[in-house]
Amino acid sequence: MTDTVTTPPRAAIELPVRGGAFERAGSELIDGLDRVSSATACAKLHELGVSRTFVEGPRPLQAGQRVVGSAITLQFMPQREDLASGLGQEYVERHTALWAVMETVQPGDVLVIQAYGSKFSGCIGDILARYFLRKGGAGIVVDGRIRDSGRIRELGLPIWSTGVTPHYASQSELFPWAYDVPVAVGGALCLPGDLVVADDDGPVIVPQSMAREVADSARDHEEWEVFSRHRLDEGARLSDYYPLTPDTREEYETWRSARPAGR
Repeated sequence: MTDTVTTPPRAAIELPVRGGAFERAGSELIDGLDRVSSATACAKLHELGVSRTFVEGPRPLQAGQRVVGSAITLQFMPQREDLASGLGQEYVERHTALWAVMETVQPGDVLVIQAYGSKFSGCIGDILARYFLRKGGAGIVVDGRIRDSGRIRELGLPIWSTGVTPHYASQSELFPWAYDVPVAVGGALCLPGDLVVADDDGPVIVPQSMAREVADSARDHEEWEVFSRHRLDEGARLSDYYPLTPDTREEYETWRSARPAGR
């Protein structure tokens, strides 16, 4: 009887996986949300029936950071040695979705990364952050950790993450798998082309199809909050000015019409 050597079947998948074509949010939609806080965007989406928009977990690397932009996406998946592992460090990673998504960056993009809140995967480091910024990227939201945090702070790139780690991206349990695909980040769904509004309160995902309605509603909301703060600072009663009553709404409209344009 002759011994035979059986070759394991080749996995029926090629990495990196790339999703289908998508349309980025236009500058008009982005500009419409430029002065809208993440808190207001989140509240307005809730009023419109979409309740899971807050990306829970990621915090700004530096206080005072803010970004509004069109989402591009990167998905990490659990490592499986017959398909993908990080044993070769950057020499393996350069052929993954992590390197591939960097070549798609356009000015104003916000990179949104699904990493399951991993404490041991440094999804973005100094070199990739520099390249992203050079290509015009506006900010990064990572449902996981980053590395080289000191150098990234020096770059001034707005970034939200769950913390820092010395690990490289595929050193532990995850591997950069796919890009231009839907991702789950901090309990929220983000589709390529959705809008991201992020500030000190955290990131919020605004569906592209709802961005104009959110912007219009939010603009009025934030304007009357300016008026309410002014009146409360003068000693007015909270229940009269937050939220506005029909009478104080009329007062607000008079106040707004008398304000200099652009203020």
